[in-house]
Amino acid sequence: MESLLVGFSPSSALVSSGSSCWRNKDLMAGHFPILQITGFYKGLQVSRCKVWNIIDRTTVVKLERYHLKHHIRGAKDRSIYHQKIKIKHLANAASGHPLQSNQPDDYKPKSPLNSVINALDAFYRFSRPHTVIGTALSIVSVALLAVEKVSDISPLFFTGVLEAIAAALMMNIYIVGLNQLSDIEIDKVNKPYLPLASGEYSFKTGVLIVASFSIMSFWLGWIVGSWPLFWALFTSFVLGTAYSINLPLLRWKRFAVAAAMCILAVRAVVVQLAFYLHMQTHVYRRPAVFSKPLIFATAFMSFFSVVIALFKDVPDLEGDKTFGIRTFTVRLGQKRVFWTCISLLEVAYTVAILVGATSPFAWSKLITVLGHSILALILWNRAKSVDIGSKTAITSCYMFIWKLFYAEYLLIPFVR
Repeated sequence: MESLLVGFSPSSALVSSGSSCWRNKDLMAGHFPILQITGFYKGLQVSRCKVWNIIDRTTVVKLERYHLKHHIRGAKDRSIYHQKIKIKHLANAASGHPLQSNQPDDYKPKSPLNSVINALDAFYRFSRPHTVIGTALSIVSVALLAVEKVSDISPLFFTGVLEAIAAALMMNIYIVGLNQLSDIEIDKVNKPYLPLASGEYSFKTGVLIVASFSIMSFWLGWIVGSWPLFWALFTSFVLGTAYSINLPLLRWKRFAVAAAMCILAVRAVVVQLAFYLHMQTHVYRRPAVFSKPLIFATAFMSFFSVVIALFKDVPDLEGDKTFGIRTFTVRLGQKRVFWTCISLLEVAYTVAILVGATSPFAWSKLITVLGHSILALILWNRAKSVDIGSKTAITSCYMFIWKLFYAEYLLIPFVR
């Protein structure tokens, strides 16, 4: 458009000055070829410069109208475009999306694979995987206590273990899920990454998951036909419900001692005794015998369960204090509870070393004494390096306690 304006402006070579009209041969003669051809004004004599000025003004006016028209249309188009962009930005801002959301990539639909991955990740966090791993390992470890000879490691053994693990994990998901349903507001402060606290799951979705897994757990326990397994599920259900649900005389997690007793009863007593009896009486059809390894496992895990019950509240001081949950951490402070937990575990490891030293089997003595000595040393070194004032450091240490919990179940079958 700029080239057109330059080529046809009054200052161009064609109409640059009035003298050019005098140098034009036809104009000097006073004739216009086009008029001559048409024959309408043949031979018509006119003032040269007057005619030229009329043509000049007509041409310039038409050009000006043409460019003005296109300039207005272009400005109008740009205005409409910018108005659309502005409306998009306002809509994005109102919906909480970033302003860059009008880029083409953001309008692409999410792939089914990403949706599946996100759903699995949300369920993974909802199930509290550290408790799932702990439950599975404890069942396998306790089941090995019922093994008396090599031939006991048979398809029958694996079938009994899988039945127990499947039913127990479903009940585990019910318990941790119910706890999240009852603590949504608290978890928004303490654990905002959980699906219910973050809004990834609605309350209705959480209820559906919890109800489904509790029903499936009881159904599987009933189908298997093992009374020790069924009673383990039922006891866990009752204690887990009483621990979390906000009903009169319940929600025992509000009371530090009652909360600790719930966790101790499930982790230390029910898991050890019930699943051992499931293997001993239902799978192997043997009479119940409370052996030294079983007694050691129950006693040691009682210490460990108390530590977990106390330690789990140390990182959650802020939320528990805000919502009136009177845990030991709220009452005594983080530092005192932290070192109490470390001391209890060190005492438990010392007892385990003494038990291992009295074993009549050299291999049992070596593994038990050496294994517990290493774990005790690692725990002490880790505890000294923890910044108790940092929630991240405390949470990391709590997850480390669970790793020690897993390691203990690897050592228990070697106690003889």
